[in-house]
Amino acid sequence: MDAATLTISSRNYSSWSLRAWLLCKMAGLDVDVKTVSIDDPTNRAELLLLSPSVLVPRLEHDGAKIWDTLSIAEYLAELRPAAGLLPADRVIRAHCRSICGEMHAGFYNLRSALPMNIKAHYPNFKTWAGAKPDIARVFAIWQDCIHQYGGPFLLGRDLTMADAMYAPVCTRFLTYGVMIDDVSAAYCRAIMRLPAMADWVEAAKLEPDELEEVDAEF
Repeated sequence: MDAATLTISSRNYSSWSLRAWLLCKMAGLDVDVKTVSIDDPTNRAELLLLSPSVLVPRLEHDGAKIWDTLSIAEYLAELRPAAGLLPADRVIRAHCRSICGEMHAGFYNLRSALPMNIKAHYPNFKTWAGAKPDIARVFAIWQDCIHQYGGPFLLGRDLTMADAMYAPVCTRFLTYGVMIDDVSAAYCRAIMRLPAMADWVEAAKLEPDELEEVDAEF
């Protein structure tokens, strides 16, 4: 049996922690989850987008220590190829890696304007104009994928690492009441119905910690 530890930060605020946890769930890797307090200065810097590089989430498994979410995804794809985190088809696999890389490296305005906050709900939130191109790009990616591969997930009927990378965006759109097209709305519903997502959301709601710097702005 594999022994693994996943160190995360806030379930309510940390999109990268959610991604890593979902990836482990998708891969079928049983992990012991350890949570770093948001009072930790480095962790807090990540959650407030003040630091581009931190050491959580971090997966420790069989001598390996991986602290970048996309690297965790690639590690799990190699460890558990049958889980299908990467599609078997070469062309679709390349598409998967491309949209994962785009999320990993970009969408800073979306992250800044719509910080992840699962417990909150702002139905009349006015989205900063600078974030609108990022939002439009997310919709374009989702629509293109669903039209190409038929859904309900981005690369077809099965979950892949791409769905883990975009799942936190679904929570952001729900939190801030972002107007959404029918195709994207159906995708968000499919993601939020996942048992793993339900478990994460319930745990986030029970989390006592708060980031006043985030909550005070809305």
